[in-house]
Amino acid sequence: MKKLKVLLLAIICMLQTTWAGVDANSTPKKILPYPILQHKMANGLNVVTVPYDSPGLAAFYIVVRVGSRDEIEEGKTGFAHFFEHMMFRGTEKYSKEQYSDALKATGASANANTWLDRTVYHMTGNAQKLEKMFELEADRFMNLKYSIQDFKTEAGAVKGEYTKNSASPFSQMDEKMNDVAFTSHTYKHTTMGFFKDVVDMPNQYEYSMEFFKRFYRPEYATIIVVGDVTAEKVNQLAEQYFGSWKKGDYVSPVPPEPKQNETRYAHIQKAKFPPVVSLNYKAPDYTDKNTETVAFDLFMTMLFSEKSTLYNKLVVTEQKARSVDGNFFFTRDPYLASVQASLVDEKDMQYVRDEITKAIEEAKTKPFTEKEIADAKSRLRYGFAMGMDSPSQIANNLSFFTWVTGNPESVNITYALYDKVTANDMMEAAKKYLIPTGLTISTISGHENCPIK
Repeated sequence: MKKLKVLLLAIICMLQTTWAGVDANSTPKKILPYPILQHKMANGLNVVTVPYDSPGLAAFYIVVRVGSRDEIEEGKTGFAHFFEHMMFRGTEKYSKEQYSDALKATGASANANTWLDRTVYHMTGNAQKLEKMFELEADRFMNLKYSIQDFKTEAGAVKGEYTKNSASPFSQMDEKMNDVAFTSHTYKHTTMGFFKDVVDMPNQYEYSMEFFKRFYRPEYATIIVVGDVTAEKVNQLAEQYFGSWKKGDYVSPVPPEPKQNETRYAHIQKAKFPPVVSLNYKAPDYTDKNTETVAFDLFMTMLFSEKSTLYNKLVVTEQKARSVDGNFFFTRDPYLASVQASLVDEKDMQYVRDEITKAIEEAKTKPFTEKEIADAKSRLRYGFAMGMDSPSQIANNLSFFTWVTGNPESVNITYALYDKVTANDMMEAAKKYLIPTGLTISTISGHENCPIK
């Protein structure tokens, strides 16, 4: 515990020094106080090592830049998530049970998760057993094998997961909202996929093999190892176990989304459920080449935080809303920025929607003060520092920037950009993206149709 406190104090002091009045001609220190050592292999696999003082521990992550975004064929949605399941089915060398036993012998446990733009596989275990981690992961990434029966069994499990998740009105609302908000781009379907495709998945054995052949290739992957390791050892193991992984040539022809020219509506009727109104605006894709993305992110963070005037009015003073949240996600292609309010009484739905819109319009012309912006940036930096206390947390943070840009160094580039954001940058981003013609309103209430305009 003492070591952790000393580490956090060191990081916070470094951040305060870095961000407090940096000279325009100086080079700011990086937000991550550890080196990000990258090694690009001949087959396209990127290997990232972050030596971190965690005696005996190492986090091993593999970021695959494949998510539901890459499911381009009609009737073939949900396969990125499906492979999150299938990758634990085993190979000729290690059955499912043998893989699990070998992991336990390293003191590690493995898991995975899928989203719009990526699938991430991760484990944390004994650094002395790093070679075994490499052997196990290389084997399944290069030699995954499953029978038709295994495939159908897992497809049934995926259908069960979909059914369980879709029981939530929030999941129903999100699925319908994405379907309405997007007409061409594959963000139209959620990570789980369309239900009709999930139902048909047991019949898609051959296509599943094609999906694996397309995307589980070294050019789509990045290995991130953080902890009690050296780059020399990590790179040597990567070459030894992943060097024979054959590069592919497939590139997803993801269809672009045409410009939206009207407000759209998506509604879920659910009696006796807390009413919800969500405003979802077409938002920019992530870039670390300029400040627009981070300026927009900072605007959303500040306008809808629990410290905001809007939150205080609707939640604390008037008590018309149980909560008000604003979210903007960094994504590879333009996605959505969402403002969601859970209400006490659905008769206030139009009022709350109007108050959110009013706050947005006022903030487009009335800038946040320099102190407010400085305080918001400080909270962002502090939140980052608090998440740097273990190999797995560092690796997870780096994996986020890796799947968005392909470069884990973007974590340092991004936080340097936040420092450059001005009040005017934030207002310009809001004027560009928070507009009625880019808006999809989604609601949950007892009404048959959307009760607001």
